[in-house]
Amino acid sequence: MSAAPAEFWNTLPLGRDVHLLTHDVNGLAAFDKPAGILSHPNDSGDAPRSLLTCRYDKAGECFVWKDAAGAERRLWLLNRLDGATSGVLLCAATEALASAIKTQFAKKQVRKIYHALVFGKPAEKTQLWRDLLAVQKAGGVIRTTATRGNIPAHTQMTFVRHGQGTFSTSLVRLEPHTGRSHQLRVQCAKRSLPIVGDQTYGDFALNRTFAKTTGSKRLFLHSLETSFTYEFSGRSHPFKAVAPLPREFQVAY
Repeated sequence: MSAAPAEFWNTLPLGRDVHLLTHDVNGLAAFDKPAGILSHPNDSGDAPRSLLTCRYDKAGECFVWKDAAGAERRLWLLNRLDGATSGVLLCAATEALASAIKTQFAKKQVRKIYHALVFGKPAEKTQLWRDLLAVQKAGGVIRTTATRGNIPAHTQMTFVRHGQGTFSTSLVRLEPHTGRSHQLRVQCAKRSLPIVGDQTYGDFALNRTFAKTTGSKRLFLHSLETSFTYEFSGRSHPFKAVAPLPREFQVAY
């Protein structure tokens, strides 16, 4: 029997253009978060533009709302994406399951694959990027640099294809082996492959021209796929979620 009935999944207070990709019998679920939607509200005013449009319990790391019958419902958030990044977000319907999945993340046994549209073209079809990052957090703002740092960051980059349009852009596949703040954005920029639309680490002049030409100002970074096998209730459970590449990527080059 499922940990959450069908009506639970069918009546979630989903944010704008958020889609439920899949959920399993234990209550593990994956959502497709659009660019511009927050993983969770930082305060009550953020709720309308978050994954779920309801209260978020920061201490418990879960969304809280009441259903049509007045019963309290909860959904535990398992990972986060920057507001500007789209793609796979995981949640759990029970606290016990959330704890089990977070253990999986801590063991670094979760495989994540991203696609990014970058300016330029990689010199090689595949590369393992190794960097030492410095991450600073002040006033709720995160800034990461790839110089004079001591935090290891490893990413496997695979070239997918090069655009033949107005701009020299490439679609690349990025598989991070570590999970540092802004890791992919900084590693791309360091190699003169800034992600299109990156307002912090990107090429600002090219971003302005690209936005004026295409009408798109989004960050072209997408969490495409998340997969792993987890232990729960004495059994192993494989899980995989894929969020289709947004249409903006298809028309950008």
